[in-house]
Amino acid sequence: MNLQYITDTKGHKSAVLLPLKDWEQIQKDLDELERLRNKKLFMTELAEAVEEMKLIKEGKKQARNAEDFLNEL
Repeated sequence: MNLQYITDTKGHKSAVLLPLKDWEQIQKDLDELERLRNKKLFMTELAEAVEEMKLIKEGKKQARNAEDFLNEL
């Protein structure tokens, strides 16, 4: 990555310039990271739901009624 720094009169960095191609790749990578985070969250919540259903079937947990379930959403 070809970065260029913008500094103030004292030499303190205040901004960075980078080629548009690099910025577009960063944006693409961030979008993919967000997609993967959402997928991981979905899979975690799905696993929790499956475990909850298992406990309900075993009689170790009481099922919620539909209204309570929808209110949780």
